[in-house]
Amino acid sequence: MQTEAGKSIQIGQLAKNLGITTRTIRYYEEIGLMGPTERLGGGTRTYNRDDVLRLKFILKLKELGISLKEMQELAKNFDINEQSFGTITPKLLEILDTHIGKIDQKIANLASLRKEIVDYRLRIFDILQGESSEVS
Repeated sequence: MQTEAGKSIQIGQLAKNLGITTRTIRYYEEIGLMGPTERLGGGTRTYNRDDVLRLKFILKLKELGISLKEMQELAKNFDINEQSFGTITPKLLEILDTHIGKIDQKIANLASLRKEIVDYRLRIFDILQGESSEVS
């Protein structure tokens, strides 16, 4: 879903197209993740192509496990530097690298836990085997 250049989409339709609520979009605006939006005569929010792309970017970062605080830092950096991707990209890479490290640690912890469970299961199985051979 994209808006054509120069066309706007209303908040309700945008939310529906992205599978989120209008409240989510308004919340992202409140905490500074979205830039200022245009409003129609009745106060209805409308979004242009850049707004839609920014919201999709936010949703992707959320999907990747990036925190709202980290997203706020990125948004602030992006807006202060006149929406230059050259200034946001190094920080984004740093955040992604940190998350990769956390995931690698979780994987290592889970692998260790799995090994402990398998070893414990084998010990229990051996105990049960020993008991059943005594009964026979």
